[in-house]
Amino acid sequence: MGVTFSQFFPPRPTLTEVNLPSQKGRVFIVTGGASGVGFELCKILYQAGGKVYLAGRSPRGARLAATRIKAIVCDDPGEFNFLYLDLQDLKTIRPAVEAFTAAESRLDVLFNNAGVFKPPQGSVSAQGHELQIATNCLGPYLFTQLLMPILASTAQSSPSAAVRIVWTSTLLVDMSAPTGGGITAETLSKVMITDPSTNYTTSKTGNWFLAKFFSDQLSKHGILSITQNPGNLATQSLRHLHWIMPYLMAPLSHDPKFGAYTELYAGISNDLSLEDGGSYIIPWGRKHPSPRADILNAMKSEGEGRSGAVQLFIDWCDKLTEEFR
Repeated sequence: MGVTFSQFFPPRPTLTEVNLPSQKGRVFIVTGGASGVGFELCKILYQAGGKVYLAGRSPRGARLAATRIKAIVCDDPGEFNFLYLDLQDLKTIRPAVEAFTAAESRLDVLFNNAGVFKPPQGSVSAQGHELQIATNCLGPYLFTQLLMPILASTAQSSPSAAVRIVWTSTLLVDMSAPTGGGITAETLSKVMITDPSTNYTTSKTGNWFLAKFFSDQLSKHGILSITQNPGNLATQSLRHLHWIMPYLMAPLSHDPKFGAYTELYAGISNDLSLEDGGSYIIPWGRKHPSPRADILNAMKSEGEGRSGAVQLFIDWCDKLTEEFR
C-alpha cells in the first residue's frame, strides 16, 4: 500500500533538466512527442543538446511542438526532427523505420511513450484490432523489432546499458491487473468484446512483458529494455473520459513534466545497469521496490516455471504484425 501511495505522491525527482549531462551526439526517438509527457521529454532532451525525433502522425502538431520548444529554450542547443508514424496503422511502421535509418546511423534511446487510454468501446485500428492493444502494444512492438539492428549497432560503440528502450506502463498494473498480469489465450481472443478499462490494463501489462522480452533478446548486445509508470498526470490521455473525471482526478494529477522526469530516469540515469533489464521504474524516477510477485513469476523463463504468458503474448504480437515486417 505504501508503494502505491508513493506513486500518487512521489518524492522529488533526482534527474531533471537542471542536472542532466549534455546529450550532444546522441539520437533519440520519442513517440507521441507533440503534447503532454512526450512534449516535455522532447524539450528536455533538445535543451541538453540531443538530436530528437518526434515520431507521430501529425506534421502540423510536430511543427507546433518544435516552435514552442525553440521559443522556450531560446537558442538551438540540439536538433529537432519529425518522423511520420501512426502506431495504430501497421502499414506506417516500416516506412518510418526506413526513413529514420536513411537519415541516421545511430539510435541511443527509443522512448515508446505514445499511447491510447480508454477510447469508446469498439474503437479499432486501421487493421481492425482493438485500438488500445494496437496503439500501445502491436505498433510499438513492430517499431522496436525493426529498429533492433540500429540499436545493436549503436550499442557496439557505447557503454553498457547506455542504449535503451523505454516502455510505458501504468499504476493500474499494480492496482488492478489480474493474477499473473491476466494475459492468456482466452483474454487475447476476447479483446474486441472486452471493456476498454480491462483492455487498457492488459495493454499496459503487455508493455511490461515487451520490456522483459526485449531485455532477454538484447541484453547480450549491451542494450537495456525497461518499463516505467510516468505517474498520474494532467494530459490529453484523459480526453476520452467523462467530462467530470479530469476535475475529480485533479487533486491527484501532476504537471506532465514530472512524467518526463520518470522517463528521463528510465532512459538516461546512470543508476541503472543491464541487471535492471525488464524491471519497472516508478515516479519520478525510482526502481520499483516491490513489484508484484505474481507478475514477476509470469515473466520467468519457461524452464523456471513460467506460465508462458510472455511468450504467448510475443507469439500473438508476431502473428498480427508478421505481414508488415
